[in-house]
Amino acid sequence: MNDTSPDTTLAPDGRPTYWLTRFIMLRLLGAIYAVAFLVAINQVVPLIGENGLLPVELYLKRVSDTFGSTGAGFRRLPSLFWFIHSDAALQTVAWTGFLLSCVVLAGFANALLLTVLWLLYMSLVHVGQEWYGFGWEIQLLETGFLSIFLCPLLDMRPFPRRPPPLPVIVLFRWLAFRIMLGAGLIKLRGDELWRNGTALYYHFETQPIP
Repeated sequence: MNDTSPDTTLAPDGRPTYWLTRFIMLRLLGAIYAVAFLVAINQVVPLIGENGLLPVELYLKRVSDTFGSTGAGFRRLPSLFWFIHSDAALQTVAWTGFLLSCVVLAGFANALLLTVLWLLYMSLVHVGQEWYGFGWEIQLLETGFLSIFLCPLLDMRPFPRRPPPLPVIVLFRWLAFRIMLGAGLIKLRGDELWRNGTALYYHFETQPIP
C-alpha cells in the first residue's frame, strides 16, 4: 500500500480507525438528504410558497412581529429565506440541496459541502411550519451537523488521509442511543397499550404514518 492510500482498518497502535464507518455513513446521509430535498422540490411551493397553504412570507412576518424585529427573528430561526422567499428561491434551495446530496451519495464530501447542505436544509425546516415539524427533521439536522466534523475541511476523496475523529463517532453513538431510547419512552409514556405490551397486535395496521 502506497503512502497516499489510508489503512482503512487499524491504526499503527491497533485501534480501529473508522474509515469504512465514515464512508458508509456519509453515503447513507447523502441518500437521505437527496430524498428530503427531492420531496421539497415537489412539495415546498404548494405548501409554503407564495400561494401555498402556509405562505412563508406570512410566517416570517409573524415571527418578526413576535420577536420585535427581523434581526431578532433571524437569530431565533436562522434561514436563508429571511433574505428572499419567492417561489424561485424555494426551488433554488431545494434543487441545490438535491444536486449536492447526489455528490455526497456518489462518494465525495468534505466539511464545506456538508455545511452547505446542513444550512440549506435548516433553512427549509425553520420556515416549514407544520410540514417540517416532525422529530425526524430535527434528527436529520443533528445528524447532518455532526457529519460536518467527520470530514476534512477541503479534501473530498472518499477515503481522505486523516481518519474521522473518535469524539464525533462517540457523539453519533450517543445520538443513536437517544433516538432509540426516546422513541421507546415516548410510547410508554403516551399509551397504556405500549405499557402492557399489546400495542404491536395492531400497530402496523393502524399507525397513522407509514
